Amino acid sequence: MINLSVDVAGIKMKNPVTVASGCFNFGQEFSKFYDLSLLGAISVKGITVHSRIGNAPPRIAETPAGMLNSVGLQNPGVDHVIVEELPWLQKYDVPIIANINGHSFDDFAILAERLDGVEGIAALEVNISCPNVKDGGMFFGTCPDMASRVTKLVRERTKLPIIVKLSPNVTDITVIAKAVEAAGADAVSLINTVLGMAIDVKTRRPMLANIMGGLSGPAVKPIAVRMVWQVYQAVKIPIFGMGGITCAEDAVEFMLAGSKAISIGAGNFYDPMCAVNVINGLQEWCAKEGVKDINEIVGGIKLN
Repeated sequence: MINLSVDVAGIKMKNPVTVASGCFNFGQEFSKFYDLSLLGAISVKGITVHSRIGNAPPRIAETPAGMLNSVGLQNPGVDHVIVEELPWLQKYDVPIIANINGHSFDDFAILAERLDGVEGIAALEVNISCPNVKDGGMFFGTCPDMASRVTKLVRERTKLPIIVKLSPNVTDITVIAKAVEAAGADAVSLINTVLGMAIDVKTRRPMLANIMGGLSGPAVKPIAVRMVWQVYQAVKIPIFGMGGITCAEDAVEFMLAGSKAISIGAGNFYDPMCAVNVINGLQEWCAKEGVKDINEIVGGIKLN
């Protein structure tokens, strides 16, 4: 018997495989392909206080070994999500991680209070990569003080475990990780997308209407693995690792670097069975390598 179950900051998962926010919506589309209860957890589409239509198209562009997106947090708003989306998802035996996004400190406070105690929600994933409009357009995730303030604010308003999603668009990601850990984060997830840009050489125009967007997919995996390894050495709280995972070997690489669990994002777009294939692949890898408990490999990289 091989144990794939993990406990990440009190979130009990039957396996370490989750799906990344923004890449799985609220699960309805993927439920046509497999039983969502097979997953370790589901991080639902990013939720804001009010509904958002997102950015103007085109807002998706394919790139070598990846994709750029500037969707712009399109979602129906927190009240609609609670009433219309979550009841459908709650019928599955899978922890629900609610990803929250704010453009001000007040937004994060409202979202934490509204979602606290909602049936089926196992944790809040706090996205600190959104612009803070009230503070001059800076990013929460690039300033340790602001990252700390958001984390403290959410911590004061919910009893749920808090996972803070870190931005890779910083000089030293460990500084931000330490700041949110000290402020009360129960876990961190990384990496969010890497800021990128692509130009259509025929039209000489940006491929995205927003000009720049977030790069994800296999192209960012080495960056993500490096940052997970750095953060694992810097903090004691568990890590959800993500960035270009498409197979079991990718997942193992992240776990050896220090991830307690992993999340699949862009892989869902070209293979809707990607997450299930990774779960099955982890079983096969563990059997082949003689690993009886997946937890044994977390942080198990050999440096000499």
